Amino acid sequence: MAPNPSPLKDLLLETLRNAGPMPFSRYMALCLYHAEYGYYMQGRARTGVRGDYFTSPDLHPIFARLVARQAAEMWEIMNRPERFTWVEMGAGRGFFAKDFVAWAYAARPDFFAALDYVAIEPSPRQQSHLRRFLLEAQIAAKVRLISNLEDLPPVTGCFFSNELVDAFPVAVVARLGGHLKEIYVVAEGDDLREKPGPISDPAIAAAVARYAKQIEEGQRVEVNLAGMQWIRSVAEKLTRGFVITIDYGDLAEHLYTTERPRGTLMAYFGHVASENFFSAPGEQDLTAHVNFSALIAAGKEVGLELAGF
Repeated sequence: MAPNPSPLKDLLLETLRNAGPMPFSRYMALCLYHAEYGYYMQGRARTGVRGDYFTSPDLHPIFARLVARQAAEMWEIMNRPERFTWVEMGAGRGFFAKDFVAWAYAARPDFFAALDYVAIEPSPRQQSHLRRFLLEAQIAAKVRLISNLEDLPPVTGCFFSNELVDAFPVAVVARLGGHLKEIYVVAEGDDLREKPGPISDPAIAAAVARYAKQIEEGQRVEVNLAGMQWIRSVAEKLTRGFVITIDYGDLAEHLYTTERPRGTLMAYFGHVASENFFSAPGEQDLTAHVNFSALIAAGKEVGLELAGF
């Protein structure tokens, strides 16, 4: 099954013809988060049978139940604060929230009474679907829905994400002719193409030097600066408590190896993975594995301590 025609492609081609090449990270940001045509902003079915991939909450309630049990343990470790805010970042279709709240209500009414559940979903269209689902699941009164992290005052509790950080825009870096080059996107006729160019941000080069020292000629790696900024923003909003993030990825020494000469960047459409990153911008998911070494280090810089990996 081929992706649908892409209105975003025409917009990108016009932008590139007028303004010249853009870093791949900027291209990926537009593909995923453009206000009208971005993959995550359209309110489409992204997960499940009708979507492009599955996540754990799509498959069985046991995932949310187990995490909810962990949340109740956290609440106890923190001496049972009167208000325990659970912030789910990227709430999707709401399955996780439904199963989490249902378990807390049935199994731990004491924890349920303290639970303040916040779901973050940036897409207005997805918010509309989610709000309807929460009403049907009869948990709308228990789940607060907000658009972004900035709208949330500092909380005591836990920030939780599942398959979120792998959807942040990444820079793509390759060693070519003995030098580090960043991958840019250019317009060639009516097609989008990639082209190597200079490193656009010193922080990208610094991340490669720190986490991918052994990158070989022709090898590619991704740098997720947005992920590092995200963990800092989360820490700023956490007065006391925990952060749990579940994602595809690894520590740097296992992620940046010669076994992955093309890096980890993939496109997903109709449950098929490919490297056709330019075939249908806005109509398919783009994702890259998470460098957890970078997340851990960025978290430590702002006061988070590693509890487990």
